Amino acid sequence: MAATILIADDDAVARRLVENMVQKCGYETAVVDTGDAAVELLTGPDGQNIDCLVLDLVMPGLDGMGVLAKIREAGLSLPVIVQTAHGGIDNVVSAMRAGAQDFVVKPVGMERLQVSLRNALNTSALQGELQRIRHSREGRLTFSDIVTRSETMTGVLRTAQKAATSSIPVLIEGESGVGKELFARAIHGSGERKSKPFVAVNCGAIPDNLVESILFGHEKGAFTGATERHMGKFVEAHGGTLFLDEVGELPLAAQVKLLRALQEGTVEAVGGRKPVKVDVRIISATNRKLLDLVKAGQFREDLFYRLHVLPLTIPALRQRREDIPHLLRHFLARFCAEENRPISAISGEAMAHLSQLDWPGNIRQLENAVYRAVVMSEGDQLGLADFPQGAAHAPAATHHAEPLVMAPSTAPSMVSGNEIPIAPLPAAGTLTMLTSAGEVRPLEELENEIIRFAISHYRGQMSEVARRLKIGRSTLYRKLDEAAANEPGNADGAS
Repeated sequence: MAATILIADDDAVARRLVENMVQKCGYETAVVDTGDAAVELLTGPDGQNIDCLVLDLVMPGLDGMGVLAKIREAGLSLPVIVQTAHGGIDNVVSAMRAGAQDFVVKPVGMERLQVSLRNALNTSALQGELQRIRHSREGRLTFSDIVTRSETMTGVLRTAQKAATSSIPVLIEGESGVGKELFARAIHGSGERKSKPFVAVNCGAIPDNLVESILFGHEKGAFTGATERHMGKFVEAHGGTLFLDEVGELPLAAQVKLLRALQEGTVEAVGGRKPVKVDVRIISATNRKLLDLVKAGQFREDLFYRLHVLPLTIPALRQRREDIPHLLRHFLARFCAEENRPISAISGEAMAHLSQLDWPGNIRQLENAVYRAVVMSEGDQLGLADFPQGAAHAPAATHHAEPLVMAPSTAPSMVSGNEIPIAPLPAAGTLTMLTSAGEVRPLEELENEIIRFAISHYRGQMSEVARRLKIGRSTLYRKLDEAAANEPGNADGAS
């Protein structure tokens, strides 16, 4: 899914021209003709899907400056590019002081608009990453810090937001790298305990003989090597949240003591003489099915039901591919800033391949792939060759007889780095009807090739592709997923 640009302009002709240019740059668009409509959309439920605003300064009713003021009052952080027919310095200075990131003079050229949009989105992504890092360090992460546009995540977010309003125990399940701890921190940072400690414990990384000491503490001299008193994670998290990551790795002996602590609200340190009362909110996580461990006798059933009060399952990245472009943009902005690299974008071809991969390591693997690409790249834009995961799965070109020539693409040569096709781009605009043996090719192959050509022709604008092919977007994505699954070498579904 490409970034969505909101265009606010009362001039129908100018509005349509800007809309066409934005779409040719590879972005989705939303249009309104008044300032009031822009504010209503941005502050409504669909506002979170808007990535940037192109705003006309002179409009009847609520003008551009009024919209900027309303955006500031609402605490919205999206970038704004103002456009005006009057290029006076006073207008520009006033708009910049009011929060605009850039300005363009009507009628704006496509190249100028494209550069402005790309810079605005890159800056916004970097600011979002810096805010996320700062909130994480300060223990103030919220659900607005989670980068997602996937419909499959809507229900997960809704459940997590409800959980944040209480102290109900939450069990987060999902594959390694999907962001379980991020969700745990967002639940903590959105609840009443956000000013209290958030203490994370990786249960799988603690030696069996130290689990009780780490969780519940120990007294000085309680065992060999205990040279000083240790309060334990439960006491450390008093008043706040204790996050038990990979809780399924706890040994059975520690499970008994954990169950007792949850039931009675007290913990007893190793070597201690009396229990200590604690008030903690428990959020646990696992990349394994706890119920399977219960059936196998590796996890206590009574503890399972103590933790499994509100289950939350986070989908794997391959189940929400539309999040990949947005995650790529955020990771690119962060690592370019950290490594001081002047890389402006990721090519459409690279986006296409990366969006098709299954990413068994999920978001963590995607993040590391961008980090490596930023460090190793020698250009100002990341291409397919900078991602070994993508280059290794690029489909080989096939040659057939009797081509049926399609009309050449008329899309502009200038392509935004945020353009996001979801299938490999074809090498040429031809459609071959027969195999080398003289047999008619299967209908499914022909359909896939037509879809790929359409994506190339319309520069990755998936809404336009679906409209021209007269199919729904969900049908288009389904056909692309099926085509990717049937590619040679993808039979195992791993990247």
